Amino acid sequence: MLSSAKGRGGCGCPAFGFLARRRENGYNKEKRPVRAEQIDTDGLRAREKRSCMTKQEILAKVDHTLLKADAGWEDIRRICDEALENSTASICINPCWVERAVEYLGGRVPVCTVIGFPLGATTTAAKVAEAKQALAEGCEEFDMVINIGRLKMGDTDYVRDEIRALKQAVGNKVLKVIIETCLLTDAEKETMCGVVCEAGADFIKTSTGFSTGGATFDDIALFARCVKGRCRIKAAGGIRSVADMERFIALGADRLGTSSAIKIFNNEASGTEY
Repeated sequence: MLSSAKGRGGCGCPAFGFLARRRENGYNKEKRPVRAEQIDTDGLRAREKRSCMTKQEILAKVDHTLLKADAGWEDIRRICDEALENSTASICINPCWVERAVEYLGGRVPVCTVIGFPLGATTTAAKVAEAKQALAEGCEEFDMVINIGRLKMGDTDYVRDEIRALKQAVGNKVLKVIIETCLLTDAEKETMCGVVCEAGADFIKTSTGFSTGGATFDDIALFARCVKGRCRIKAAGGIRSVADMERFIALGADRLGTSSAIKIFNNEASGTEY
């Protein structure tokens, strides 16, 4: 009898065997909250185990960013030099520095700028004019901020039309759309995934880095689930470690917006950067 019971449950108790089998099949009756850093998508851990990204593979996805109001040309030139040395995807700077940075870099690293930054509350006409000037000065990538107030009102037509106007203005150049996830509900984030794709933008982007929060693992997983490959994904703001960068990429981010990636690899990051 004892031997038979152990065969069923491993401890002489049939009920134990039933629970053990349910555990083996992945059942867990406890419903604990899951933190952002614990979130997984199908196959994520398997992908992480198969491949550990190199420094260069990560930096090739980084928009090396400097958007501080007090940045001068020497600061901009420094990030240009860092981008050249580390082969980042681009540098991301304020519009007033675009022309000089383009001339300095001479096409060796793409220049990205921000439009309607950081609040997104300028008019569509002002955003289009800002983009057209940067385009004329040689800018190759544009990170625009949506009109968040209009989205909160439910005026998605306005938001969609504005993104379309910006895409029309920049043509075949790269347009990334910042939706400022920290200010949105999940339902609004899901809506914006559809709007960004329908408007023809190239990327959906989480954050300006100048509001109440930056990119989270939750939001990148939501983006990946909702855009389904129709546009690419950029995580920006609050990236503090190599593990963060690897995790965002594994979850589906094609670009990372950060001022600290190179400092992180050089063990120089202070934790206060964008």
